[in-house]
Amino acid sequence: MPTSVTVTVPATTANIGPGFDCLGAALTLYNHFRFTLLDPAAGEVAIEVRGVEAERVVTDGSNLAYKAFASYFHRREMAVPSVAIAIDLNVPLARGLGSSSTAIVGGLLGANALCDRPVDQAALVEMAVAIEGHPDNVVPALVGGCQLAVANDDGSSVLCPIPWHEAITPVVVIPDFELSTAAARQVLPATYSRADAIFNTAHLGLLLRGLETGRGDWLRVAMGDRIHQPYRQTLIAGYETVANAATEAGAYGLVISGAGPTLLALAPAQAASSVCNAMATAWQQTGQSVTARVLALETRGASVS
Repeated sequence: MPTSVTVTVPATTANIGPGFDCLGAALTLYNHFRFTLLDPAAGEVAIEVRGVEAERVVTDGSNLAYKAFASYFHRREMAVPSVAIAIDLNVPLARGLGSSSTAIVGGLLGANALCDRPVDQAALVEMAVAIEGHPDNVVPALVGGCQLAVANDDGSSVLCPIPWHEAITPVVVIPDFELSTAAARQVLPATYSRADAIFNTAHLGLLLRGLETGRGDWLRVAMGDRIHQPYRQTLIAGYETVANAATEAGAYGLVISGAGPTLLALAPAQAASSVCNAMATAWQQTGQSVTARVLALETRGASVS
């Protein structure tokens, strides 16, 4: 069995408008986790972090990558080995790009690889969902692509890969402020009307077909939502300004990535650079410091080397 492995996990964007808590896609932005077994005398864990906002990541037993690593062994009723974890961060924290999911998937895959991979992908998905609490980020982070995750009656997850047309380009603009998932959930209502439920059901169906076919006329309608975005927009100053700039530059539409505050536009490939620049400029003109990036769909998911 190996004594050291590196796990590379992609960032994710969840919801994509009407796909609240069930739809997500992996993006070409990555965190890297290296796990090296230690002599037990060295202590239970030693963690080193570098990269984006590295100074803000805890380096003790409460680190999420380590907690997921340890959870793997607890679930298999095995002793947790002493381990050194070196983390290289490129996905910003608490911005709606699945940073916590990269840690969960990284910890689980690292543990599984050090055990010579006895647990299959389906079981790893269930472990990851159990830790995260919902599948929309951890599933695409683990398996790649765009994924629809549906809870079965027995609590297990049914995964449905969603075809993503090659002409559709994801563009993200990341502000320098955070928005926690907990805060973003607190603004949501406890109940919804029948009309809102029907609206989202119809729009999600249209979104899935729009992603598959690349039809811009469908995508321009399909990214509408009444479950979470109207409420979360109030927490993101400048949302309307950036949304208008994106569509004027040629984007099909703009949504909140995950719980936010990162904003995601879907654009035709030929307009992606213009959309990226327009979104960044519009938000910067409101006084907000941002980073904007043209990305692509990551089809492979997490990898181990």
